[in-house]
Amino acid sequence: MINFNQLRTFCQAAKHGSYTTAAEKLYVTQPAVTAQMKLLEDHCNLKLFKKRGRKVYLTDEGKTLYQYARKIFDYEKEIEDVIEEMRELKRGVLRLGTTKTYARYFMPLMITSFRETYPHIQIHLDEGSSQDMTLSLLDFQNEIVIIAKAEDHPDVCFFPFSKEEVVLIAAPDHHLAGKSPATFAHISKEPIIMKEIGSGTRKLVNKMFAKNNSTPVMLMETSNTEFIKQLVQRGDGISFLVKEAVAVELRDGKLATVPLQGHRLFLDMSVAYLKDQHLSPPAKAFLDILGKLAPEEMLPQGIGALMVKMLSQRR
Repeated sequence: MINFNQLRTFCQAAKHGSYTTAAEKLYVTQPAVTAQMKLLEDHCNLKLFKKRGRKVYLTDEGKTLYQYARKIFDYEKEIEDVIEEMRELKRGVLRLGTTKTYARYFMPLMITSFRETYPHIQIHLDEGSSQDMTLSLLDFQNEIVIIAKAEDHPDVCFFPFSKEEVVLIAAPDHHLAGKSPATFAHISKEPIIMKEIGSGTRKLVNKMFAKNNSTPVMLMETSNTEFIKQLVQRGDGISFLVKEAVAVELRDGKLATVPLQGHRLFLDMSVAYLKDQHLSPPAKAFLDILGKLAPEEMLPQGIGALMVKMLSQRR
């Protein structure tokens, strides 16, 4: 097997045509270079240099070997450059996961802000239920996820990030819309379009029904928020969604909220990543940006407030 220290010395001697200069470049003595070249020639059973005075010249065999050997150390320099670029966040990949609502309403501005500071980092954004995104951490598909804390896991760190209000929505002409606050006894008689199992919203709603000794009449379940909004607008049922996800429809009068008697529902959103696992430089940089947005206390701060804060920071 070729000794790479000998090969490195060979390349320096071949490049400069001098054992003395090679020794200076490698911070060793000239006799050490001579000894290394003797060992390499013995290993190859080839004469690689011819000497004339203080200069050395490659033999034909030496020229052939040099053509290949120098490529190794050219690649070594490229590798060193890549490592330095990754350290300085001039190269790398950021793997994120989040819920569909955050992917649509929060992440575009968040990613734009990140890329303004780190334009050379590639971003892979995954979306799904909070449960799916937790599993994506465990499968090393994502490094950081922003999710509702659907369930605890001993290998995952959860840090509070924001609170999203969850509202009961109905068609504007629905008999519950615009009236006095509804009780769970009222809404338990209505067909409900539920978010999928594994979503933070679904867990929150199920918990509230159980707390009020009620059972929802589930018309259907789906992960598609836009589909839910369309069904509710048509009067096919009512649903619980994050308020920011229906802000436009509420403003335009396409949907209405139904107040709940004695209840306001808030979904705690968290930033999560694996315990005892090294985070990549892009992931650490992303966490730093999120840290500047997160409130000091868990106030009812949702996507809208976070986006206002981001915009003010960019001015």
